[in-house]
Amino acid sequence: MITETRATIEDLYKYDGKAELVNGEIVEFMAIGYEPGYAGDEIYVALREYVKRVGIGRAVGDNKGFYVFLPHRESFSPDAAYHLGANTKMRFLEGAPIFAVEVRSENDHGAKAERDMEDKRADYFLAGTQVVWDVDLQSVNVVRKYTADNPTVPQIFRKGEFADAEPAVPGWKMSVNDLFAPD
Repeated sequence: MITETRATIEDLYKYDGKAELVNGEIVEFMAIGYEPGYAGDEIYVALREYVKRVGIGRAVGDNKGFYVFLPHRESFSPDAAYHLGANTKMRFLEGAPIFAVEVRSENDHGAKAERDMEDKRADYFLAGTQVVWDVDLQSVNVVRKYTADNPTVPQIFRKGEFADAEPAVPGWKMSVNDLFAPD
């Protein structure tokens, strides 16, 4: 009998690079380009300003780990997030972020990418996330906001509009135009 060794959260702590633990395997993510990175950074900065203003929660930037307890997934590493949990010092944050942002890279398009994004959103909601943004700078529908109450039908935000993360981040919103890097 041959048995495969499943990777653990401790293995992920030792991994050098951005990755998540899914189905007992470490799933690596490629580095992203300037514009998707810029968008994620702008969301983080806007969330950080919100946290400073209201004094609640944590703004989380790219490449931070969230340790979750799903049967098939043990971690997330969103491009930006808002989290209400405790400071876990040098370890991954525990529990899912209440608001998670996934920014698409240039190759995150097509049927397989759509299925992967849909599966990941479902995992976020199972873990307790209330709102997930799917940010696509190459689409006229720049921000697709999915909520746990309506996980398959997004609210759409385009250039010239303000996107929110209600009910996860009460009173917070940002301009969709701010997601685009200046030329």
